[in-house]
Amino acid sequence: MVPTLTAALGLKGERPLSGTRDCKDVVHTFASVNTVTGEITSRLYGSRTRTRRKDGLSKTKRMQVAFAHHLLDVARTYPADVYAAVVIIIDNAPWHRGRPVDWALQRYPHQTLYRLPSYSPQLQSIERLWRPLRQFATHNVLFDELTQLLHALRSGLGYFRARPQAVLRLLGSRRSPSQSAEA
Repeated sequence: MVPTLTAALGLKGERPLSGTRDCKDVVHTFASVNTVTGEITSRLYGSRTRTRRKDGLSKTKRMQVAFAHHLLDVARTYPADVYAAVVIIIDNAPWHRGRPVDWALQRYPHQTLYRLPSYSPQLQSIERLWRPLRQFATHNVLFDELTQLLHALRSGLGYFRARPQAVLRLLGSRRSPSQSAEA
């Protein structure tokens, strides 16, 4: 995720100003949401584009490793002895496949990746969280440092983690966690 610009209120006749930087540092956010409880599992991966990478890995390889780590986070949140099967719905991004991802899936075989058809983000429930997260954390804010952007995103994710009912409303879920426990 990168800081975003959006419409803003201002005084009549004056244009609101927002600064820019010649900096393309980005934070990639991997997140999974439990569509029954509203619980969010996430991992932030900050990337500085100004400095040359010393590991020699391409962006896709680095993202595959980061996604594999996210799968490990999901496996810790939903262990095999409690959850017989965990289905993670993904799109067809190139970092959702590869050796690191295969390794994570072999390590935790109770996790299954379900790939959506191409060009169908409306079917991915986590997509409904991105816009409110960006509005809450990054809209019209100029971050001086990558660490400030990371902090803003952690705070935004923490906001939604503390409000699973709000997450369920964003997802359009009709059941609350208490109703799911009774069913």
